[in-house]
Amino acid sequence: MAWRRERKTEVFAVAKARARVLRSDMTDHERRLWRAMKERLPLAGSHFRRQMPIGPYIVDFCCLSERLIVEVDGEQHGTEAARRYDDLRTNYLKSQNFRVLRFWNHEVAREMDSVLDTIFASINGGHPHP
Repeated sequence: MAWRRERKTEVFAVAKARARVLRSDMTDHERRLWRAMKERLPLAGSHFRRQMPIGPYIVDFCCLSERLIVEVDGEQHGTEAARRYDDLRTNYLKSQNFRVLRFWNHEVAREMDSVLDTIFASINGGHPHP
């Protein structure tokens, strides 16, 4: 049993270090959404963390109080293998009682208000931004 605890601690330490690297190396679309979320979503009473480890995965943005994860997907997520991996990842996150919202890069680039409205509505029980 102790070896499991040690392995879990080791995996978490690796994920935490990787998350730190990813926070300093966010994609342009992630950075853009992060800025917009910081400017406009605090009004919703949310607090998001970026590049946060959850189990064996690192999620783009997470609001722990709402159990909400926001992912920004680039074209590399369009392959069949990537979709299968994303499905496994999403299923794991859902099994941990998280809700997962996914947005494509082009949505963040061209439809930021719509993306933020969707996040806001998810935080506020389906009620859109006033």
